[in-house]
Amino acid sequence: MTEGKIDLQKRNSAIGEELIRVEHLKKHFGKLEVLKDVNQVIRRGQKVVLLGPSGSGKTTFLRCLNLLEQPTGGKIWFEGNEITAPDCDIDKVRARMCMVFQQFNLFPHLSIRKNITLAPVKLKLKSQAEADADAERLLGRVGLLEKIDAYPRQLSGGQQQRIAIVRALAMNPDVMLFDEPTSALDPEMVGEVLSVMVELAREGMTMVVVTHEIGFAREVADHVVFMDDGYIVEEGTPDEVLRDPKQARTQDFLRKVLK
Repeated sequence: MTEGKIDLQKRNSAIGEELIRVEHLKKHFGKLEVLKDVNQVIRRGQKVVLLGPSGSGKTTFLRCLNLLEQPTGGKIWFEGNEITAPDCDIDKVRARMCMVFQQFNLFPHLSIRKNITLAPVKLKLKSQAEADADAERLLGRVGLLEKIDAYPRQLSGGQQQRIAIVRALAMNPDVMLFDEPTSALDPEMVGEVLSVMVELAREGMTMVVVTHEIGFAREVADHVVFMDDGYIVEEGTPDEVLRDPKQARTQDFLRKVLK
């Protein structure tokens, strides 16, 4: 994927002030309790990886962070402002807390250029000329500049996911949320997406990543959270959680996924 592991000491030295605070977060879908009193603090520059079995609440937690799912209870603060408050302008929050989805979510009827430039121009964050220049620069970074006038259907899954990452980066976000960004890809395409994410991590982007890629977690994360049944079961550094887990449920999960 990449050469060498990102040095944990360097990672920790780059972590800054509190960016997101989650207190007593709960989410119910009808009678189904998906999140049960979840608490978490994410700091600027941190790379948080969420692990756990399907149905553990990882994606729901991620989607609650920018209110794509409305919490049933609890509070969330972003950059010191309570975003669960009724008067919060969530669109402004989402412009700084961008999400990359499993299924890419590109607009199929728009060119790659338009997919990338639409939001920053519509939100008046950039002029069309500025957005076009940024799109070209970012596409060059991920090796897809020649695809700028293509359409999503003309790209592979790995290329589409790299475009989705570029689209998020074009907003100049303070944090990026990744919801299993490689789960919809053929195995040979996973590496090209993970390499882009590793590079973002090296540059200091704050990232919260739901993934089953244990190797990525070892290489990039400075904080690993293991969830099960709507709770945070265990959390800590990659070495603490992945090499020497204390909880039986974490141990059982890792035995199965590391076979």
